[in-house]
Amino acid sequence: MLAVTRTLTGVALSGLSLIVLPLGEFGGQRVARDWSEFVGTGVWKSLIAQCPSWLEWVDVQHRTFTGILSSIFWSVGNMLLALVAFLVRQWHWLLVAVTGPCLLSIVCVWWVPESARWLIAKGRVKEAHRHLLRCARMNGRKDFAVSPEVRTEDPGSYSYISLFRTPVLRKISLCSGVVWFGVAFSYYGMSMNLTGFGLNIYLSQFVFGVIEIPAKMVMYVLVNRVGRRQSQAWTLILTGLCIGANILIPKCDLTSLRSVVAIMGKGFSEAAFTTVFLYTSELYPTILRQNGMGYTSFMARLGGALAPLVFLLDEVWQSLPEVTYCGLAVCSGAVAFLLPETLNVRLPEGIEDIEKPP
Repeated sequence: MLAVTRTLTGVALSGLSLIVLPLGEFGGQRVARDWSEFVGTGVWKSLIAQCPSWLEWVDVQHRTFTGILSSIFWSVGNMLLALVAFLVRQWHWLLVAVTGPCLLSIVCVWWVPESARWLIAKGRVKEAHRHLLRCARMNGRKDFAVSPEVRTEDPGSYSYISLFRTPVLRKISLCSGVVWFGVAFSYYGMSMNLTGFGLNIYLSQFVFGVIEIPAKMVMYVLVNRVGRRQSQAWTLILTGLCIGANILIPKCDLTSLRSVVAIMGKGFSEAAFTTVFLYTSELYPTILRQNGMGYTSFMARLGGALAPLVFLLDEVWQSLPEVTYCGLAVCSGAVAFLLPETLNVRLPEGIEDIEKPP
């Protein structure tokens, strides 16, 4: 029964990611370009009222800010997990405590509007108009109107196979899949090896959650100045180097140094995770963005599933798990250099926007 219920929990969490991410990203560029007259002001009112679909309702300039702001709640959850686990030691009640907040999300989901672009693509213009008018009123744009002639290409006519049919899109899909695998593999590998860094398991979990917040704030600056590709590649490479450095640091004599290096590595790992969500959503065209995010999410889940199994390699060589995490993080970071830069670049709407020469 435990295996069945945990499997259902995993299915639900994966489905939640696949729904929230496309809802937030899907068609954001078109909304920002065609309906910018009402999303440019009063952005905080829109954020509060339309919480999970932030990026659908804000302009391009605020996309990075809202994406990173929403991911900070993940870090807060990690911190609270350490506190709850410290206070609730009985695992049955711990499961109840950490899954209880999901009931609140079930209530909140009824306030989440459907994607306006998806509704228009399906020909449900009146329903999309109603949601957009609501957003316009919150932003003080009462004269806003949507033309019934607005039509877009139906994303339902594409499948996961479309991600690999054309050369450039195939390269993006293969490289982004490797990057997502490396990001999740190193992230969960470090998160699960809490006792290997010289700290108490509860303190490690809490500190790992704390370090994620400044890491995300730094990434907000870097992705807008250095670029998405460089930020993604170097955060992964530095994650691997921190893991590799801890292989060389003695466990008995330099426990504090090992802990500092591990915390730095966790910060870089979280920075890589934060960047990959934003970066990937900008790589795929609008009509395939949901499929692309689903495919890369699958690669991440695969990396997360294999990460704990690597600990079994310590029977062959004690440092082999850390070497594996280090190597995969560095290699996936190098693969990120093969992806195109998306900073200040108009998001692609169709496959032809991806395939046409620069």
